[in-house]
Amino acid sequence: MQPAEEVGGDYYDVLAQNHGLIHLGIGDVTGHGLESGILMLMTQTAIRTLIEHGETDPIAFLATLNRTVYKNIQRMKMDRTLTLSLVMYRAGTLKIFGQHEELLIVRHNGRVERVSTSNLGFPIGLQQEIASLVSELSVSLVPGDGIVLYTDGITEAESPAHHLYGIERLYDVLSRTWRNSAEIIKQTVISDVTQHIGDQKVYDDITLVVLK
Repeated sequence: MQPAEEVGGDYYDVLAQNHGLIHLGIGDVTGHGLESGILMLMTQTAIRTLIEHGETDPIAFLATLNRTVYKNIQRMKMDRTLTLSLVMYRAGTLKIFGQHEELLIVRHNGRVERVSTSNLGFPIGLQQEIASLVSELSVSLVPGDGIVLYTDGITEAESPAHHLYGIERLYDVLSRTWRNSAEIIKQTVISDVTQHIGDQKVYDDITLVVLK
């Protein structure tokens, strides 16, 4: 994660639980700066609490998180919400829920599959009850497959000529470099985005998570 200001509003996490269960999350608070950073920290704490409590039902997880964040936003009179996708991984199966940018499944041969999250949830903190709007999607992985999570600070990064980096360029870099480790893939994508931006001011937080 590379914040646009001293305090960023992007959220990501990778948290291991008992019995081989791994939680991954990616989120983007509206705006950036101190208020967005505070909301991101609230969200991270609430997610960690639900995981420590052992909540594994996606609808209950996201609905409880949303109510907690919504009430805090109302209490603090903040004008912020966030998109958020969460992933539970165990034994080759991903459970994806929550609304954010598309998730990318990259197969062992470098083929990229797009996973829309628009019907898997609702922005967090916008309304009090979202349980009826949450659903989950299961995806199977085999050795060499993986998942890529990102915020729009990557796809909407502008060049000096005001051209967006775009999702297609991200696909291309991932496909070409997928034979490497997750760390090298991550570094290659970020280097390519940085090259695209040039000496432009960075206007949005940039966050990328690669699981292989």
